Parts: sequence; C-alpha cells; structure tokens
Amino acid sequence: MAYRALAFGFGIIIGGASIAATAPVPPVAPPGNANTRYCMRVEPVTGTLLERVVCLTRDEWDFQGVSVDEDWPKEGVRVIEA
Repeated sequence: MAYRALAFGFGIIIGGASIAATAPVPPVAPPGNANTRYCMRVEPVTGTLLERVVCLTRDEWDFQGVSVDEDWPKEGVRVIEA
C-alpha cells in the first residue's frame, strides 16, 4: 500500500515538472523586416553531436528550401532584429 502511494506521489511530481517545463510555441515565426534574421536548429554534421543553430533572413531560408513559418514552431530558437 505504501509503495502505491509513493509511486503515485512520484508520478505527480514528474508529471507536473514536465508540464511546467514546456513553454508555449508561437504557431508561426514572429514578423520582421527584410533584414530580420531567424535562428533555427539544423541537423548536426555527420560525426558530431553538437547542435547547430543557423541564423538567416526569410529570403535566405527560402533559397535553402525552408519555410520559416512552417518550421519555426519545431526548430525556432530566436529572432535577431537588424
């Protein structure tokens, strides 16, 4: 009986911590001007475990074949106003 209560208590603590750790993500990238840079995570280079963050303008991301508005909720890190 005590084990059930203990397991239930840990479940509440762990579940509450994971809910509190999630921050709301905007559904699209924040608006900006032509010089605004959008920093997003990209796949690491083969052989490394380091996460890469690349900052490009909307036009530069578009040239790379990336839609900022679609990928921002998953990969967005920050916006640099220029």
